Amino acid sequence: MEPIIIDLTKNSNYNAHKIDSSISFRKFISFIEKKTDEAETVKKTFFGMVLDKLKGNPAFSGDVPLQDIPQFREQLDLIYGLVVPPVADEKQVYWALSVPVSPIVFYGTPGFYNLVTEKSTGLLRCDLIDESGVTARQKVRMLYSFVLERLYHFPPVYQKDMIITLNDEKSGLQKYYRLNIDNSFCDVYAKGSLPELDLDELRKEMQESFDINVFAQLLPDDLFRFEGFSVITLTDVTAEHAVENIKNAILDRSSNDPNTYFKFIASSLKMLVEDSYIDFGLVPVLKVNNKLVFDRSAVLYSKLMQAATQDDHAEEMYLNMANHYFQQPKVLFMRTLDGEDEKGKDFIRVLKNDGVEAYALLPVYYDNKVVGLLEVYSREQKAMSEKVLSKLDPALPLIAQIMKNHSDEFNSKIDNVIREKFTSLQPAVQWRFRETAWHYLRDQLVNPQSAVIENIQFRNVYPLYGAIDIRNSTVERNIALKEDLKLQFNSLIETFTILKQRLGFGLADEMIFKCRKWVEEINENSTDNDEMKVKDFLENEAHPFLRHFKEDSLEESGFTPGAAVATEARLIEVIDKYFEIIDEQKGAGYANRRALEASMQMINSSVNLYLDLFRKEIQLSYPCYFEKFRTDGIEYDIYIGQAIEPEKKFSELYLKNIRLWQLTSMAAIARITNSLVPQMVKALETTQLIFIHSSSIDISFRDDERRFDVEGAYNIRYQVIKKRIDKVRIKGTGERLTQPGKIALVYFNAKSAEEYVGYIRYLQGNNTLQDNLEYLDLEELQGVTGLKALRIGVNLDSGWD
Repeated sequence: MEPIIIDLTKNSNYNAHKIDSSISFRKFISFIEKKTDEAETVKKTFFGMVLDKLKGNPAFSGDVPLQDIPQFREQLDLIYGLVVPPVADEKQVYWALSVPVSPIVFYGTPGFYNLVTEKSTGLLRCDLIDESGVTARQKVRMLYSFVLERLYHFPPVYQKDMIITLNDEKSGLQKYYRLNIDNSFCDVYAKGSLPELDLDELRKEMQESFDINVFAQLLPDDLFRFEGFSVITLTDVTAEHAVENIKNAILDRSSNDPNTYFKFIASSLKMLVEDSYIDFGLVPVLKVNNKLVFDRSAVLYSKLMQAATQDDHAEEMYLNMANHYFQQPKVLFMRTLDGEDEKGKDFIRVLKNDGVEAYALLPVYYDNKVVGLLEVYSREQKAMSEKVLSKLDPALPLIAQIMKNHSDEFNSKIDNVIREKFTSLQPAVQWRFRETAWHYLRDQLVNPQSAVIENIQFRNVYPLYGAIDIRNSTVERNIALKEDLKLQFNSLIETFTILKQRLGFGLADEMIFKCRKWVEEINENSTDNDEMKVKDFLENEAHPFLRHFKEDSLEESGFTPGAAVATEARLIEVIDKYFEIIDEQKGAGYANRRALEASMQMINSSVNLYLDLFRKEIQLSYPCYFEKFRTDGIEYDIYIGQAIEPEKKFSELYLKNIRLWQLTSMAAIARITNSLVPQMVKALETTQLIFIHSSSIDISFRDDERRFDVEGAYNIRYQVIKKRIDKVRIKGTGERLTQPGKIALVYFNAKSAEEYVGYIRYLQGNNTLQDNLEYLDLEELQGVTGLKALRIGVNLDSGWD
């Protein structure tokens, strides 16, 4: 214990401090006198001895100048012995005495001085009372609370903990300490008459904003004099702070990207174990249909998975290891990997190759179920111990919450994909389904027998319909089918011919005859019905015939063993070659159909991707319902109106905006599909069609089909028209309206057409559309007359985004 004088504000001169204060031990001596009078045990004798020592030097009972403090080391040691338990280690106790309500320390434990000063230089390591920071504000608040409590009998005010931060010299990590200033042995005196104060207003001010300037005007510092001493205690709260950091990170998860979030959690765990050489990884348990899955987005958070990706077998290793481990999860701790046998343990080899020296795996539980694994590892030898793992205990429930949240987010992503890609329950209308579900639950509580699900309707919404069709897809499919079948039957004829030559089997002639008849029919025509008949012939006649001669022993046919073996080998080779040709994945007998499907898939994937972007962008202006349908190409319906979003006022400006977006998107899709042609195995083109419907309609959700459909006789007419216009022809010419590289816009109302003409002129002006607008009359369709159309070419060669 040393009476060393230091100013904890680091930069200020304590002699120039504005607070009038003096060191006095009178109140402490009075406190001990009272304890002596009250004591009835051996403490009475002890307190009496202490009092004799404290009063032995009369100068100690008066005001003690700061510079004279070193003369009273024995008395100060006694104060320490009375205040701090004798079993405490002075090097681990951060305790000191200071000038009353002042940052001037004059006596403290070695632990305190070592903590706040640099060992090499003796200079102050930190500013415990940062004059510009939060700690200074808290100290001033404490000062005024002390004055109000002692002189105005003001009730004690709740004070937040004062926390200071230090960099640990050993680990280099931040450590946190709670600063407590005990003014029990301080007194305050007014130098003049006390000002009258509105205590209720002051309490409100102190609890809410606490403006220092307001209090400085009401209670200026020079109005008071302080006597006594303050007791300063620093308590290591690094572990508490680390846990609190993790709690706050969980609550504020949405503010950080996953990478930043994980790094913050890992740094907080390092702070908790107080070792910069220890690192951490998180492995959430993710399941689909109750089966473990490997999520590559989580690789970033796991040391083992990061290391395994270098060998390109992270998924296989994780699933094999996880399926085995979760049968009986337990703590896996390897103080060092040097002595671990790699046989049958790929993960040990992977970790060693990545430079890991020690590794531990801790199962993390939420609601008694394993929700993830916490990895603890180090690249330093002898850095890991059971003590390190035990320090993590306070954080494990929070790590479990993080794992559970990650699992919930993963499942939510799965649900969102299902909702967006496979159902009609989109965010724009989800509120209505939730409302209906609530009404059903509410009615069930009142009368379970009569509770029914309400019909979900949206009235007076404006429809927009668009279709991107692959040109001549049916024709191209028939051509591909013919070419593949011709090749397949020619190969089959060749196989049966060899079969007849080798075995002299008469039925082979009949099969050859049937195959040639099928080739003639395929050359003449091919329909879906014919395709089914062909399939029936192949599967029920031709293929069983070939498999019989491949599988049965040929030695029973009368050949000598040597000849039988040679013949059998040749026939098996020929038959296997045929079945290789008709393999759907690789065989030449499906090459044309595969090429066609690959090209169609390329178009539909690109169009789908663009429409998804289109859907997200139009939602920004006004929520709307957007539904896609897969045909040979893609069709979509958009519904927009006040009923979709009751909380936001609808205007026709939103409708006009989305109509312009629709036309622009069709031009973009025409360009996209045209740019794909050089990449396609089978070159295909698309046509773009828009149906302009000027009036609003009503739609309702059909439970049987799980989708929205139009409602009412007039509205059904809209549905009929849009289903029939895809192959409509221009009146008097027989030409198809839809053409590659162009956008066709079908309409009834001339006023609606004028609106779109304006959009066309705008897009022509920015070089998106060509200057070849056509006004066309269309042929009559079944039950539909008077249709007209606009047709405009897309500038496929201009630069575009």
